[in-house]
Amino acid sequence: MAQAQGSSSSSQSQAGPARSPPPAEVEKRSRFFSPEVTSYFIAGGCAGAASRTVVSPLERLKIIQQVQPRTSDQQYKGVWRSLVRMWTEEGFKGFMRGNGINCLRIIPYSAVQFTTYEQLKKWFTKHGSKELDTPKRLASGALAGITSVCSTYPLDLVRSRLSIATASLQAVPKASTAAPSSALSSALASAYHTSAPSGMAYTKSELTIWGMTLKIMREEGGVRGLYRGLVTTAVGVAPYVGINFAAYEFLRGIVTPPGKSSVARKLMCGALAGSISQTLTYPFDVLRRKMQVTGMASNALGIKYNGALDALASIVRTEGVKGLYRGLWPNLLKVAPSIATSFFTYELASHPLLLSQAKYGETNGLSRAG
Repeated sequence: MAQAQGSSSSSQSQAGPARSPPPAEVEKRSRFFSPEVTSYFIAGGCAGAASRTVVSPLERLKIIQQVQPRTSDQQYKGVWRSLVRMWTEEGFKGFMRGNGINCLRIIPYSAVQFTTYEQLKKWFTKHGSKELDTPKRLASGALAGITSVCSTYPLDLVRSRLSIATASLQAVPKASTAAPSSALSSALASAYHTSAPSGMAYTKSELTIWGMTLKIMREEGGVRGLYRGLVTTAVGVAPYVGINFAAYEFLRGIVTPPGKSSVARKLMCGALAGSISQTLTYPFDVLRRKMQVTGMASNALGIKYNGALDALASIVRTEGVKGLYRGLWPNLLKVAPSIATSFFTYELASHPLLLSQAKYGETNGLSRAG
């Protein structure tokens, strides 16, 4: 028995060093998967899901207005009139079209963005030893935006395709109304609408997340097609997210001083920050959508660009500078409540999580000290 125990102890002592990671590795791993980082991640995901769901109809309308062809006589014009048309043609399902994949995308997107932003702030300030000024906030936000968009971009592209796939957009010149019925039928068959004839551009299976993903990969160069417009998106997202975070924290210092941090004031800070950042960077968003749909049945939408610069030149040439701001009004109506909800939900979710983790840490510290 003693020999067995001795041999067991001997084997454990021999195997022990091989199984136990070095202290430095344990510390690094625990820092990466710390409860604090987990709290940021969960709170960020909740913030993203809540913010996008409440403005889903406006999000879809913005995308449709950004990509609809100028030659179409069936354009979505006006916010209220377009929303009524969307409801009449597709009902509540039309309002929520693309929201499932939007939430599927925005949960990890927002989680990565908030977590990266919080961690970069600590890194830039050397964990509080340096002042957190506006340039550091802008840099943290910009890098967080690039990180989050690169990690979830394929879902964003598929969501954009699904959002416009059923909208009744037709790039049919008015002169074509006198064309033979066969030509008109062919043009109508390419319309993106659920009530289109049986020759519509998309089958029922393709109007799903997985179906649309496979269609893009099959027709647009495989996995590479899922990243169409990524560079343009990253260039636009970096300043947008940077300004968004910096503006919010700046406004919080003015609008919500100690003793005056009511819910209304917090929501107002988020709404103002989102409106400012979106207005300043909106042309990048338009270019992003144009690039995302450029390979999508171009004969129907009338869109075909060779790159971001070609898209920019084409829009300015055919529509003027105002073409870079198409859909801005419904987007501002969406961004204000969306960003307000996002920041408010993040603070609401992260506070109890961080508080519980702090109490847990204190309890563990006391037990270890005892």
